[in-house]
Amino acid sequence: MDEIIIRDIQISDNAEIANIIRRSLEEFGANKPGTVYFDDTTDHLFELFQSTPKSRYFIAELNGDIIGGAGIYPTDNLPEGVCELVKMYLSKDARGKGLGRTMIDHCLQTAKQLGYKKVYLETMPELKNAVKVYEKFGFEYLKGPMGNSGHNGCDLWMLKEL
Repeated sequence: MDEIIIRDIQISDNAEIANIIRRSLEEFGANKPGTVYFDDTTDHLFELFQSTPKSRYFIAELNGDIIGGAGIYPTDNLPEGVCELVKMYLSKDARGKGLGRTMIDHCLQTAKQLGYKKVYLETMPELKNAVKVYEKFGFEYLKGPMGNSGHNGCDLWMLKEL
C-alpha cells in the first residue's frame, strides 16, 4: 500500500510546491491579484520558513512525489498567541482522500506544541471544499481580517481556538 509521508520542507521542494499552489488556484479561478499566486515568497517557501521563528511548513509526499503542503506562520500584526494556517494546497490527484484533514490536523498539533492558542486563516469562496473542511475543524468566521498577510484577495477569514 502506498504511504503518504508528511515532512518538513526542504529547499529542493520550492519549485514543485509553488507549482502545486499556482495550479490549484488556477483550477478554481482564484489566481487573482492579492493572493499567494502573485506572492514572491511562494517561490521561496523553504527560505521563508527557515528564517521565521515559530513557523513550520510541511510537505506531503507519495512515492517520492510531492502532492501538497501546508504550514503555520506568525503573520505580522497577529495578536499574541495566534498563528496563521498558510499555503494549504494539494495537487488535483491528492484531493478528496482525507489528506487535507491530515495536513490541517498536523499543522494544528504543531501550532499547539509551539505554544499558540489560536489559529487564523484566510481563504476565498472559490475554495469551497476547503472551507467546508475548515468548518468541520471548528474554525469560526470573522467579520474581517486579522494581522497583515498582504493577501487582500482573500475575503473569508476564520479563527479556531486550540
